[in-house]
Amino acid sequence: MLSVVGTRNATLQGKQICERIIADLASGHPDIIITSGLAYGIDVAAHKAALANNVQTVGVLGHGFKTIYPSVHRSIATSMLKNGGLLTDFSSDTLPERNNFIKRNRIIAGISDATLIVESGISGGALITADIAGSYNRDVFAVPGRPDDQWSAGCNNLIKSNKAALVESAADIEYALNWQPEKVKPPLQKTLFSDLNDNEKQIYELLSKEGELTIDDICRTVDIPINKLSPLLLQMEFRGMLRCYPGNIYRV
Repeated sequence: MLSVVGTRNATLQGKQICERIIADLASGHPDIIITSGLAYGIDVAAHKAALANNVQTVGVLGHGFKTIYPSVHRSIATSMLKNGGLLTDFSSDTLPERNNFIKRNRIIAGISDATLIVESGISGGALITADIAGSYNRDVFAVPGRPDDQWSAGCNNLIKSNKAALVESAADIEYALNWQPEKVKPPLQKTLFSDLNDNEKQIYELLSKEGELTIDDICRTVDIPINKLSPLLLQMEFRGMLRCYPGNIYRV
């Protein structure tokens, strides 16, 4: 089990690093479980990357099961129930209050063999999780960044103060934890686009033609209600057909 956490204000580069590391770990360790907090930014990027690579992922919640926060991640949470799950020690009616998220960090740190910080400011919940993981004698890893990058300041400081090991790739984590990868599998064949339903074909052909569109532009063009379009785009993203960029911009 590996916990992957970071800033809610994740950069595109940070998300891509997160996706690459999890994809590489998944290829050599199909039984890995990725743990995070279902929050914006790095957390949800980690969950999505795990789902996209067909490995289990667990979301540790800062509230009860009657709520999903943020609500826009409800469809992702639903997908996680099919390959992983949700975990909380709060009663069902507990609301998502600030202190609850700090409390739940001990679970994220405690249930995993190690914690990876991908991006973090000089303070924040990810650093709290790193400190707790260290107090539990768990390995802590951090991805370094530019000295002048505010969302790398926390990671750089963890490395500089010897509270985290520097990680640039999945191989660094495998070496530190002595994880022996399974025999390399041949690359999976890409999704056969002939298997797409009519709505998926329409969306794929539209984005192939236009290059990129916002979710609002797609909604207007294909005439699919937004409540049906969002989960459809998410499933297409999980299947590796689309990628979502900041601003809800989609590209093939």
